[in-house]
Amino acid sequence: MSVITGLDIIQQDRFKSLQGKKIAVLNNQASINHHFHHVLELMLPYHQQKYLEIKAVFGPQHGLWGQTQDNMIEWEGSLDEQSGLKIFSLYGQYRKPIPAMLSNVEVFLIDLPDVGSRYYTFIWTMALVMEACQENNIRVIVLDRPNPISGVQVEGTVLDPLFQSFVGLYPLPQRHGMTMGEIALYLKDHFFSSLRLKVIRMRKWKRAYYFPQTQFPWVMPSPNMPFWETALVYPGMCLLEGTNLSEGRGTNRPFETFGAPWIDGRRLCHELNIQNLPGVFFRPVQFLPTFQKYRDEICEGAFIHVTDKSAFQPVVTTISLLQIIYRMYPDHFNWKNPPYEYEYEKMPFDILAGNGWLRQMIEHQTSLHIIQQKMEEEVEVFRPIRQKYLLY
Repeated sequence: MSVITGLDIIQQDRFKSLQGKKIAVLNNQASINHHFHHVLELMLPYHQQKYLEIKAVFGPQHGLWGQTQDNMIEWEGSLDEQSGLKIFSLYGQYRKPIPAMLSNVEVFLIDLPDVGSRYYTFIWTMALVMEACQENNIRVIVLDRPNPISGVQVEGTVLDPLFQSFVGLYPLPQRHGMTMGEIALYLKDHFFSSLRLKVIRMRKWKRAYYFPQTQFPWVMPSPNMPFWETALVYPGMCLLEGTNLSEGRGTNRPFETFGAPWIDGRRLCHELNIQNLPGVFFRPVQFLPTFQKYRDEICEGAFIHVTDKSAFQPVVTTISLLQIIYRMYPDHFNWKNPPYEYEYEKMPFDILAGNGWLRQMIEHQTSLHIIQQKMEEEVEVFRPIRQKYLLY
């Protein structure tokens, strides 16, 4: 039997905790139950019967229905003609709800997927909603969902607050090993202490589960996250957004595919594979991005095959490949300049890394062991903080 999500549980209870309440809902196309039914589809009959009242619906980056394909494309809300519901964008003119959007709202229901990585902006949309609800004395209910890349492994750098951005507002490791509900509890205690928060826990989810073990249907949480395996490499490979390497956007396997027109794929894969990085094999590929970096240019590079998901370390793997490409192609490889995700001064790679030291260590060809040791020291400081909020 599949994992029972927070949405499944509140639905089975016929939304009893929302009876007679004026509700706002933050969700997207992946906010479904185990029978593929969407949270708004499930709630709308109760709204029409005046059992509860949906005052506003909010969507995150990429739109309520995942309609904005490329990265960093804003969208704006509208009135849904079929249901009569007001739709507000939290990735457009506003990223935090303003008081006018929250007029008469008593409970803010959050049902968003996550992919297990600090960069994924849905976490930070939730955080800004929590901040707005604290300011407006609105209760928040988070419907918990599985972390698709398990809740055990924690890896990478922990965000330095000096590098705060919309790909990291508060300290978390790049691979955090937490669920949205657990992150919400952490954020409440450390940053929104007067917020009234309830997390509706899942049933039958175990921390060691990867997404296939949940037996839950995979719905793309965003347009460039087509498979759960994409999420597995994402905590490392999203760093490529801060470089002039293609991270595979415009292909059907983004983040697992990467390269550039100036790379020799076979030579690169040879250099990568002799590193004997755990749980991974690099296969040379050619690809033609249909949008984003190197649109309509033939690129060479690699496809990342994860051969042992428990041993695989996505952040360490990406740092290693960046060091090798930096060394092999010094006249071609570059760091991307701002702006990036509403940050106009700091380097995009640095806000993704959450610090200023990782880029310098890659440039200086610092031993991968030393970099890994520094990251593990940061994670060890965060680990007891994280432990307090684990629900499963």
